[in-house]
Amino acid sequence: MQDLHTLTQGRPIAIVGAGLVGSGWALVFARAGLNVRIFDANPAIASAAVPLIKGQIADLTAHGLLSESADVILARLTVCDTLADAVNGAIYVQESILERTDVKRTLMLELEAVAAPDLIIGSSTSGIPASVFASGLSITPRVIIAHPVNPPYLVPVVEIVPSPETAPQVVEFTTALMEAVGQSVVHVRKEVDGFVLNRLQAVLLREAWALVEEGVASCEDIDKTVRDGLGWRWSFMGPFETIDLNAVGGVADYAQRLGPLYRGIADSRSHAQEWSPELIANVEAQRREFLPHDQLEARRAWRDRALMAFSAQRRTFERE
Repeated sequence: MQDLHTLTQGRPIAIVGAGLVGSGWALVFARAGLNVRIFDANPAIASAAVPLIKGQIADLTAHGLLSESADVILARLTVCDTLADAVNGAIYVQESILERTDVKRTLMLELEAVAAPDLIIGSSTSGIPASVFASGLSITPRVIIAHPVNPPYLVPVVEIVPSPETAPQVVEFTTALMEAVGQSVVHVRKEVDGFVLNRLQAVLLREAWALVEEGVASCEDIDKTVRDGLGWRWSFMGPFETIDLNAVGGVADYAQRLGPLYRGIADSRSHAQEWSPELIANVEAQRREFLPHDQLEARRAWRDRALMAFSAQRRTFERE
């Protein structure tokens, strides 16, 4: 793996969009030892970023997941008043603004005006291909998707998705950067809406919504099935490794034995399913019975602490 400071030439990383995802990215880079400049067009969000990160650092420290003090990491963060200030001299910018094509296109035009000719631009978009919002510009060959899972400082996977016009050296640099800061890189070889992660999640969610709509199971029992069943193995093995180990003869044996069952299930869901207002209201009511709306923020904090505990434990068995 290439040395991080050699890779970045000692230049800072810029974060554009300082909400939950952007702040999470700022922590990823600062934790790795890089200087980070943060910008958000909303001054209130920008000013809240460092206090948010400070709290996240305290939790990480409590779980033994940081090798440096909070003060050292926080000293690497600078909040900037303008986009130009944030990207000035930066080698890479991670965009984490609103998930709307028109808003991202506007940002690309703004970056076109202020970006250095070698600035690489990564986007955190959950499913919009770069060619949709970054085509036809001088910066187009330097734009690439680097889609994280929220929060990126706890969940390491990042999808690297070039457009047909993205330069090969941009793919190489972004891959090297993400690996150097501790992320787990997935290469998406062609542009597709939703990339890999959200397409997989879409299939699971489609079936989950359908099972609720048909009265087959409650929201809690579906969550329990994933949490206490599928998720136990999926948390350290993917679906292909899972089925490879679930049959004596490996994946080919599994496919021969259970392929017809899965084909029948797939055929039963051949039509596109709408999330109707009635279905959404049903799921919302079930969730609010389990978790009142005013407890959502506390539950998110619980989720993050659970992820930290899991991360600490996973480090232990990954060394075995």
